[in-house]
Amino acid sequence: MEDAVHRLVERRLRRTGWQTNIIAYTGYGAPGWVRVMCRVLLGRPDRRERGGRLEKVRGWRSFTTLPAKQVTVTIEAGGVRQEAVADRSGFVDAVVKADLPPGWGSVRLSLADAEPVEAPVRILDPQVRFGILSDIDDTVMVTALPRPLLAAWNTFVLDEHARNAVPGMAVLYERLVTAHPGAPVFYLSTGAWNVAPTLTRFLSRHLYPAGPLLLTDWGPTHDRWFRSGREHKRATLARLAQEFPDVKWLLVGDDGQHDQEIYREFAAAHPGSVAGVAIRRLSPTQAVLAGTLPAPLAGHESSSGPVGQKWLSAPDGAGLWKLLRQAGLV
Repeated sequence: MEDAVHRLVERRLRRTGWQTNIIAYTGYGAPGWVRVMCRVLLGRPDRRERGGRLEKVRGWRSFTTLPAKQVTVTIEAGGVRQEAVADRSGFVDAVVKADLPPGWGSVRLSLADAEPVEAPVRILDPQVRFGILSDIDDTVMVTALPRPLLAAWNTFVLDEHARNAVPGMAVLYERLVTAHPGAPVFYLSTGAWNVAPTLTRFLSRHLYPAGPLLLTDWGPTHDRWFRSGREHKRATLARLAQEFPDVKWLLVGDDGQHDQEIYREFAAAHPGSVAGVAIRRLSPTQAVLAGTLPAPLAGHESSSGPVGQKWLSAPDGAGLWKLLRQAGLV
């Protein structure tokens, strides 16, 4: 039934001028391989930029697209060409065996009836031993995500320029990457890939270090109506530990969702992959809005993590930076 409705809608939208587009996401890799991610969507021509001025964007516009299913995308990376087929959501997630130099680079994505695009990729130097993996909602951006109505308002209604950054977090990350040259920053969230362009613009506008977004698909799976955000985070953490076994990650999250539980499980299962855990503590008001109880602890190092690992908690980036310095993680 879903496929039949999809074909009907696609035919009608193409008649009204909707076109196939490749939405490139930031990938990552190491010398010898690169993970490339993108989506192939059917969408209306982008008319937001008029008269040299970018119009304001409401969140719901990110979801007014239709995936192009089972189309073949050609990936060109480091002189290697590889084809990948988009899944039912139009998503392409492929690992290409290509040798790209460490640092920032790009791969070319092309499709028969779409304009080719360049996808940025971050290639980790084999000598890198420290990385930052950060949650997004209520860690770098104030969203109060666990409260359903407020989350829907923030996601679908608010103009993207109306979203607020968490105080001090951008400065914290910039100081960390300065203290650890070559350290990558990955942003892990349960948000849908539909909002990746909006999140990328938000991070850039608020001067967060550039890095890959690791999001999830929107919609049902074969056994449930909505995908599990917890399982997405667990699987992503395990994958990064396997892909970069020599990197110790500073895991940054907040106490408004399940970050502490997930990070604790990962730290117990992969103790050699965790440099420390930094938890941004919500204020009493934010905690209530997020559907949790206010944290009783003042900003200090916590002993709730596995033995020998640094668990820190503070209400903002400045407080976390102070604790990280005291803990010797800078």
